[in-house]
Amino acid sequence: MPLALTCGDPSGIGPELAARVAQSAPAPFFWIGDPRHLPADTPWQAITAPAETAQVPRGVLPVLTLDFAAEAAPGQPDPANAAGTVAAIERAVRLVQAGEASAVVTAPINKKALKDGAGFAFPGHTEFLAALAGGCDVVMMLACAALRVVPATIHIPLKDVPQALTRAGLETVIRTTHAALIRDFGLSKPQIAVAGLNPHAGEGGAMGDEELTLITPLLDDLRAKGFALSGPLPADTMFHASARARYDAAICMYHDQALIPIKTIDFAGGVNVTLGLPFVRTSPDHGTAYDIAGRGIADPTSLRAAMVMAWDMAQRRASGGTNA
Repeated sequence: MPLALTCGDPSGIGPELAARVAQSAPAPFFWIGDPRHLPADTPWQAITAPAETAQVPRGVLPVLTLDFAAEAAPGQPDPANAAGTVAAIERAVRLVQAGEASAVVTAPINKKALKDGAGFAFPGHTEFLAALAGGCDVVMMLACAALRVVPATIHIPLKDVPQALTRAGLETVIRTTHAALIRDFGLSKPQIAVAGLNPHAGEGGAMGDEELTLITPLLDDLRAKGFALSGPLPADTMFHASARARYDAAICMYHDQALIPIKTIDFAGGVNVTLGLPFVRTSPDHGTAYDIAGRGIADPTSLRAAMVMAWDMAQRRASGGTNA
């Protein structure tokens, strides 16, 4: 079954990236969107069902057409197209739930445009997808060939992080990550590193006590249940090459603690993966890039990586296999 690629914000770089990737697709896929939003010279062919993707010549973009309210001006988001952007996501999820697509790959959206034009009530893709799945615990992972990171808290002010970190919440993140490493990444005995919150992981309480009162007791309890966990570790020594070789994923306490190392290591090739969903979902690790939309210079590396990862994860789920 092919991948379902959503169009994202049609005024961003999503449509042109889909057109470029179709020239040498890394996996079978179809695009859900309005053909009017594609670059003018895009070779595309309409399909009425995902199964027809196999009949489309290589190098031609298969399009499951979805009519939007308006045309799209590159770099100028139009609230009139918000409902169409949301509908593309909903359609992709319905198709994968029906077994007609193997995974969902989402192009970037603009949350403000969706809120203004469609009353979008979710912080982003992740929470919306969880709702479409019927409600489930989901976790955001950023992944590349050299590193997988999971932030325990995401888009909140740094000053709110200590209060947002709870034993129940952190345990859910660890358990969800552990299960995904087995099911989606083929690791039978995943090794997980957990960062401390404070400098030097608190240095025995001298620089904060969250490690002593929250993180360490939880890790000890989970280790007793068979989880292979290291930490809490000082975040400033977790991400050099020899340290990364000792674990399969790193759980961090806040957004930048996780995203700075992966974006430094592989800025163009990072992939956003939603863990915990009953279906596979990945996304390129970049935004709508309005400043370069329509200029034909957007880098498709992250989208290609997202498609490869989604394809591999979906095939692994289908086979129920693990690597080691």
